[in-house]
Amino acid sequence: MCTGSCAKCLGVTLIPLAVLGALANILLFFPGGKVIDNNDNLSDEVWYFAGILGCGVLMICPALVFLGLKNNDCCGCCGNQGCGKRFAMFSSIIFAGIGVLGAGYAFAVSVVSLHRGPKCLSNFKNRTWSYPFVDGNYLTDRNLWDLCLEPENIIPWNLGLFSILLIISAIQIVLCAIQVINGIFGTLCGDCQCCGCCGGDGPV
Repeated sequence: MCTGSCAKCLGVTLIPLAVLGALANILLFFPGGKVIDNNDNLSDEVWYFAGILGCGVLMICPALVFLGLKNNDCCGCCGNQGCGKRFAMFSSIIFAGIGVLGAGYAFAVSVVSLHRGPKCLSNFKNRTWSYPFVDGNYLTDRNLWDLCLEPENIIPWNLGLFSILLIISAIQIVLCAIQVINGIFGTLCGDCQCCGCCGGDGPV
C-alpha cells in the first residue's frame, strides 16, 4: 500500500475513536447516568480529561494531518519532485508522536482509575465520600461493591467507561506507531503515487 493511502486509512480510523473517547469522558461526569449534586464527589481522574484531551483533542490534529497526506502537493520543491511529499511524510512522524503522547496519557489515567476505583459515598468510613477500594481489590471481588452506597451503579459505570478509554487509547497508540513506521518509509522512499510515478514519470 502507498504510504499516503496508508496514512489516510489511519486518519479515517482515528477520528471516530477520538470522538468516542471524548464522549466516554463526558459521560463520566454523570455517574450512573445521573447528575451529581456536588462536583467534588466525582473521581479525581474524571477531571484529568483523559478522553477529551488525550484521546480527543490531541488525536484530532494527527488524524487530520494523516488524512491530508494522500492529497498533498508533492511536486516542484527545489527542483526535486519528491521532496515535498517526503517532507510531509516526515512531519507526519512528529504529529504521530503527539498522538502517542496524548493516547499514552489517556491510557495511564485509565489504568490509575481502574486500579483505584471510583469515589463514592461509602459505609466503610462513616458514610463519607471516599475511595473505599485498595489496590484494585474490587476488580476480583464483586462483594466489595456493596461498600459504595451512592451514586447508584457507579462501579460498573466507572469500570465500563474507563475500560473503553483504555481500549481506545491502546488502539490509538498502535495506529500512531504504525504511522511512525509508515512515515519513515514515506520519508525515505516517497509515495508510490507521488508526481505521477504510477503514470509514467517513474518512481520517486
